[in-house]
Amino acid sequence: MMCTTHREADQGAKPGEPSLSVIVPTLNEAGVIGQTLEALKACAAGCPLELIVADGSSEDDTREIARSMGAVVVTCEPGRGKQMNAGAAVATGEWLLFMHADTWPPADYPKHIRETLAQRGVVAGAFELHIDAPKRSLRAIEWFVNLRSRWLSLPYGDQGLFMRADTFRDLGGYADLPAMEDYELVRRLAKLGRIRLAPVSVKTSARRWLHQGIVCATMVNQACIIGYHLGVKPCRLAVWRDGRCIHSKRTDRQDHDAGSNHGCGGADREGSTQAAGR
Repeated sequence: MMCTTHREADQGAKPGEPSLSVIVPTLNEAGVIGQTLEALKACAAGCPLELIVADGSSEDDTREIARSMGAVVVTCEPGRGKQMNAGAAVATGEWLLFMHADTWPPADYPKHIRETLAQRGVVAGAFELHIDAPKRSLRAIEWFVNLRSRWLSLPYGDQGLFMRADTFRDLGGYADLPAMEDYELVRRLAKLGRIRLAPVSVKTSARRWLHQGIVCATMVNQACIIGYHLGVKPCRLAVWRDGRCIHSKRTDRQDHDAGSNHGCGGADREGSTQAAGR
Protein backbone atom coordinates (compact mmCIF):
# COMPACT_ATOMS: atom_id res chain seq x y z
CA MET A 1 0.00 0.00 0.00
CA MET A 2 1.49 3.29 -1.12
CA CYS A 3 0.83 6.10 1.33
CA THR A 4 2.27 9.53 1.92
CA THR A 5 2.25 11.41 5.19
CA HIS A 6 2.30 15.08 6.17
CA ARG A 7 2.96 15.58 9.87
CA GLU A 8 2.72 18.76 11.89
CA ALA A 9 4.22 19.11 15.36
CA ASP A 10 2.82 16.44 17.69
CA GLN A 11 1.23 17.28 21.03
CA GLY A 12 3.29 15.40 23.60
CA ALA A 13 1.72 13.36 26.33
CA LYS A 14 2.08 14.33 29.95
CA PRO A 15 4.21 11.95 32.02
CA GLY A 16 2.18 8.92 33.10
CA GLU A 17 -0.90 9.90 31.07
CA PRO A 18 -1.91 7.77 28.07
CA SER A 19 -2.14 9.71 24.82
CA LEU A 20 -4.93 9.43 22.27
CA SER A 21 -4.68 9.26 18.49
CA VAL A 22 -7.92 10.09 16.66
CA ILE A 23 -8.05 8.72 13.11
CA VAL A 24 -10.57 10.22 10.68
CA PRO A 25 -10.96 8.65 7.21
CA THR A 26 -11.95 11.17 4.55
CA LEU A 27 -12.90 11.37 0.90
CA ASN A 28 -13.91 14.81 -0.39
CA GLU A 29 -14.99 16.06 3.05
CA ALA A 30 -13.88 19.70 2.74
CA GLY A 31 -17.34 20.81 3.83
CA VAL A 32 -17.11 19.22 7.28
CA ILE A 33 -13.54 18.22 8.14
CA GLY A 34 -12.48 21.57 9.61
CA GLN A 35 -15.44 21.70 11.98
CA THR A 36 -14.98 18.04 12.91
CA LEU A 37 -11.33 18.53 13.83
CA GLU A 38 -12.19 21.67 15.78
CA ALA A 39 -14.82 19.72 17.75
CA LEU A 40 -12.32 16.94 18.46
CA LYS A 41 -9.90 19.49 19.87
CA ALA A 42 -12.48 21.46 21.84
CA CYS A 43 -14.04 18.39 23.45
CA ALA A 44 -10.74 16.76 24.45
CA ALA A 45 -10.51 18.71 27.72
CA GLY A 46 -6.72 19.00 27.66
CA CYS A 47 -5.96 15.35 26.92
CA PRO A 48 -2.76 14.80 24.90
CA LEU A 49 -4.21 14.45 21.43
CA GLU A 50 -2.96 13.46 17.99
CA LEU A 51 -5.33 14.11 15.09
CA ILE A 52 -4.76 11.98 11.99
CA VAL A 53 -6.70 12.44 8.76
CA ALA A 54 -6.43 9.36 6.54
CA ASP A 55 -7.46 10.67 3.16
CA GLY A 56 -8.48 8.51 0.22
CA SER A 57 -7.12 10.85 -2.47
CA SER A 58 -9.73 13.60 -2.17
CA GLU A 59 -10.19 15.94 -5.10
CA ASP A 60 -11.27 18.89 -2.97
CA ASP A 61 -9.49 20.84 -0.19
CA THR A 62 -9.87 18.18 2.51
CA ARG A 63 -6.14 17.64 3.01
CA GLU A 64 -5.27 21.35 2.98
CA ILE A 65 -7.93 22.11 5.58
CA ALA A 66 -6.77 19.24 7.79
CA ARG A 67 -3.15 20.42 7.62
CA SER A 68 -4.20 23.95 8.52
CA MET A 69 -5.83 22.48 11.65
CA GLY A 70 -2.54 20.84 12.66
CA ALA A 71 -3.58 17.30 11.79
CA VAL A 72 -1.28 14.57 10.56
CA VAL A 73 -2.38 13.84 6.99
CA VAL A 74 -1.92 10.40 5.43
CA THR A 75 -2.88 9.93 1.78
CA CYS A 76 -3.56 6.55 0.23
CA GLU A 77 -5.95 4.74 -2.08
CA PRO A 78 -9.64 5.11 -1.18
CA GLY A 79 -11.26 2.48 1.01
CA ARG A 80 -12.25 3.16 4.60
CA GLY A 81 -10.56 0.09 6.09
CA LYS A 82 -7.39 0.73 4.10
CA GLN A 83 -7.38 4.40 5.11
CA MET A 84 -7.87 3.70 8.80
CA ASN A 85 -5.05 1.16 8.74
CA ALA A 86 -2.82 3.78 7.11
CA GLY A 87 -3.72 6.28 9.82
CA ALA A 88 -3.10 3.77 12.60
CA ALA A 89 0.29 2.91 11.10
CA VAL A 90 1.60 6.41 11.87
CA ALA A 91 -0.27 6.89 15.17
CA THR A 92 1.82 7.37 18.28
CA GLY A 93 -0.95 7.32 20.91
CA GLU A 94 -1.56 4.53 23.39
CA TRP A 95 -5.26 4.66 22.57
CA LEU A 96 -6.86 4.79 19.12
CA LEU A 97 -10.23 6.35 18.31
CA PHE A 98 -11.67 5.89 14.82
CA MET A 99 -14.19 8.63 13.96
CA HIS A 100 -16.10 9.33 10.76
CA ALA A 101 -15.65 12.76 9.21
CA ASP A 102 -19.30 13.67 9.77
CA THR A 103 -19.41 12.61 13.44
CA TRP A 104 -18.67 14.81 16.47
CA PRO A 105 -17.54 13.64 19.90
CA PRO A 106 -19.13 14.10 23.32
CA ALA A 107 -17.61 16.50 25.78
CA ASP A 108 -14.53 15.15 27.59
CA TYR A 109 -14.51 12.06 25.40
CA PRO A 110 -10.93 11.00 26.33
CA LYS A 111 -12.08 10.57 29.96
CA HIS A 112 -14.91 8.31 28.84
CA ILE A 113 -12.52 6.29 26.69
CA ARG A 114 -10.13 5.91 29.62
CA GLU A 115 -12.88 4.86 32.04
CA THR A 116 -14.41 2.40 29.59
CA LEU A 117 -11.14 0.68 28.71
CA ALA A 118 -10.20 0.51 32.40
CA GLN A 119 -13.11 -1.84 33.09
CA ARG A 120 -12.16 -5.43 33.67
CA GLY A 121 -12.20 -7.58 30.54
CA VAL A 122 -12.98 -4.70 28.19
CA VAL A 123 -10.95 -4.65 24.97
CA ALA A 124 -12.79 -1.95 23.03
CA GLY A 125 -15.66 0.46 23.19
CA ALA A 126 -17.84 2.95 21.37
CA PHE A 127 -20.25 5.76 22.17
CA GLU A 128 -24.01 5.87 22.09
CA LEU A 129 -25.46 7.20 18.84
CA HIS A 130 -27.36 10.42 18.28
CA ILE A 131 -28.39 11.27 14.70
CA ASP A 132 -28.46 14.98 14.05
CA ALA A 133 -31.97 15.62 12.78
CA PRO A 134 -35.27 16.21 14.65
CA LYS A 135 -37.25 13.22 13.32
CA ARG A 136 -39.04 10.65 15.46
CA SER A 137 -38.07 7.85 13.12
CA LEU A 138 -34.40 8.66 13.74
CA ARG A 139 -34.98 8.47 17.49
CA ALA A 140 -36.27 4.92 16.96
CA ILE A 141 -33.13 4.05 14.98
CA GLU A 142 -30.95 5.46 17.75
CA TRP A 143 -32.80 3.38 20.34
CA PHE A 144 -32.32 0.21 18.31
CA VAL A 145 -28.64 0.91 17.59
CA ASN A 146 -27.84 1.65 21.22
CA LEU A 147 -29.75 -1.43 22.39
CA ARG A 148 -27.94 -3.63 19.88
CA SER A 149 -24.57 -2.12 20.82
CA ARG A 150 -25.16 -2.60 24.53
CA TRP A 151 -26.59 -6.13 24.54
CA LEU A 152 -24.97 -7.69 21.47
CA SER A 153 -21.64 -5.80 21.63
CA LEU A 154 -22.06 -4.69 18.00
CA PRO A 155 -21.38 -0.95 17.66
CA TYR A 156 -20.63 0.40 14.19
CA GLY A 157 -18.08 2.89 12.91
CA ASP A 158 -20.36 5.92 13.09
CA GLN A 159 -20.40 5.50 16.89
CA GLY A 160 -16.65 6.06 17.20
CA LEU A 161 -14.75 2.83 17.85
CA PHE A 162 -11.89 2.99 20.35
CA MET A 163 -9.35 0.54 21.74
CA ARG A 164 -5.76 0.29 22.88
CA ALA A 165 -3.26 0.64 20.07
CA ASP A 166 -1.64 -2.68 21.02
CA THR A 167 -4.99 -4.45 20.73
CA PHE A 168 -5.60 -3.02 17.26
CA ARG A 169 -2.16 -4.00 16.03
CA ASP A 170 -2.31 -7.47 17.55
CA LEU A 171 -5.54 -8.04 15.63
CA GLY A 172 -3.94 -6.94 12.37
CA GLY A 173 -6.16 -3.89 11.96
CA TYR A 174 -9.12 -3.56 9.64
CA ALA A 175 -9.70 -6.06 6.88
CA ASP A 176 -9.30 -4.51 3.42
CA LEU A 177 -13.00 -4.74 2.55
CA PRO A 178 -15.10 -2.32 0.46
CA ALA A 179 -17.92 -2.63 3.02
CA MET A 180 -18.60 -4.02 6.53
CA GLU A 181 -15.02 -3.40 7.65
CA ASP A 182 -16.17 -2.05 11.03
CA TYR A 183 -18.58 -4.95 11.57
CA GLU A 184 -15.86 -7.46 10.76
CA LEU A 185 -13.39 -5.80 13.16
CA VAL A 186 -15.91 -5.66 16.00
CA ARG A 187 -16.67 -9.36 15.62
CA ARG A 188 -12.96 -10.16 15.94
CA LEU A 189 -12.64 -7.86 18.95
CA ALA A 190 -15.56 -9.61 20.65
CA LYS A 191 -13.57 -12.85 20.62
CA LEU A 192 -10.89 -11.19 22.76
CA GLY A 193 -13.11 -9.66 25.43
CA ARG A 194 -15.98 -7.32 26.13
CA ILE A 195 -16.97 -4.31 24.01
CA ARG A 196 -18.60 -1.64 26.14
CA LEU A 197 -20.71 1.38 25.29
CA ALA A 198 -19.67 4.64 26.96
CA PRO A 199 -22.68 6.41 28.58
CA VAL A 200 -22.42 9.49 26.34
CA SER A 201 -23.38 10.10 22.71
CA VAL A 202 -21.57 11.07 19.58
CA LYS A 203 -23.56 13.21 17.17
CA THR A 204 -23.50 11.98 13.60
CA SER A 205 -24.84 13.69 10.51
CA ALA A 206 -28.22 12.56 9.22
CA ARG A 207 -27.15 13.15 5.62
CA ARG A 208 -27.16 9.48 4.57
CA TRP A 209 -30.57 8.78 6.08
CA LEU A 210 -32.06 11.96 4.62
CA HIS A 211 -30.47 11.40 1.22
CA GLN A 212 -31.52 7.77 0.81
CA GLY A 213 -34.70 7.97 2.84
CA ILE A 214 -34.85 6.77 6.42
CA VAL A 215 -36.70 3.52 5.71
CA CYS A 216 -34.55 2.72 2.70
CA ALA A 217 -31.25 3.41 4.49
CA THR A 218 -32.32 1.23 7.42
CA MET A 219 -33.32 -1.62 5.11
CA VAL A 220 -30.01 -1.35 3.25
CA ASN A 221 -28.09 -1.56 6.54
CA GLN A 222 -29.93 -4.70 7.58
CA ALA A 223 -29.60 -6.23 4.11
CA CYS A 224 -25.83 -5.73 4.25
CA ILE A 225 -25.61 -7.52 7.60
CA ILE A 226 -27.73 -10.44 6.36
CA GLY A 227 -25.81 -10.55 3.09
CA TYR A 228 -22.50 -10.57 4.93
CA HIS A 229 -23.51 -13.63 6.93
CA LEU A 230 -24.86 -15.33 3.81
CA GLY A 231 -21.52 -14.90 2.07
CA VAL A 232 -22.42 -12.12 -0.35
CA LYS A 233 -19.23 -10.62 -1.77
CA PRO A 234 -18.15 -7.39 -0.03
CA CYS A 235 -18.03 -5.53 -3.36
CA ARG A 236 -21.74 -6.32 -3.84
CA LEU A 237 -22.49 -5.17 -0.30
CA ALA A 238 -20.71 -1.90 -1.07
CA VAL A 239 -23.00 -1.38 -4.07
CA TRP A 240 -26.02 -1.98 -1.85
CA ARG A 241 -24.72 0.41 0.80
CA ASP A 242 -23.62 3.25 -1.47
CA GLY A 243 -26.17 2.87 -4.26
CA ARG A 244 -29.37 4.85 -4.42
CA CYS A 245 -32.76 3.34 -3.69
CA ILE A 246 -35.42 3.80 -6.34
CA HIS A 247 -37.55 5.82 -3.95
CA SER A 248 -34.69 7.69 -2.28
CA LYS A 249 -35.39 11.13 -0.95
CA ARG A 250 -33.36 14.06 -2.22
CA THR A 251 -32.58 16.84 0.19
CA ASP A 252 -31.66 20.34 -0.84
CA ARG A 253 -28.09 20.83 0.38
CA GLN A 254 -28.39 24.57 0.97
CA ASP A 255 -31.48 24.20 3.14
CA HIS A 256 -29.96 21.29 5.02
CA ASP A 257 -26.72 23.12 5.73
CA ALA A 258 -28.38 26.36 6.82
CA GLY A 259 -27.99 26.98 10.52
CA SER A 260 -25.42 24.23 11.03
CA ASN A 261 -23.48 24.70 14.25
CA HIS A 262 -20.97 22.00 15.02
CA GLY A 263 -19.93 21.20 18.54
CA CYS A 264 -19.40 18.41 21.05
CA GLY A 265 -21.68 15.47 20.43
CA GLY A 266 -23.32 15.79 23.82
CA ALA A 267 -24.62 19.30 23.09
CA ASP A 268 -27.79 20.06 21.14
CA ARG A 269 -27.46 22.00 17.91
CA GLU A 270 -29.76 22.92 15.10
CA GLY A 271 -29.24 21.92 11.52
CA SER A 272 -27.07 19.18 10.14
CA THR A 273 -24.26 18.61 7.69
CA GLN A 274 -24.31 18.04 3.97
CA ALA A 275 -27.10 15.84 2.67
CA ALA A 276 -24.89 14.24 0.06
CA GLY A 277 -24.18 10.60 0.78
CA ARG A 278 -20.76 9.02 0.64
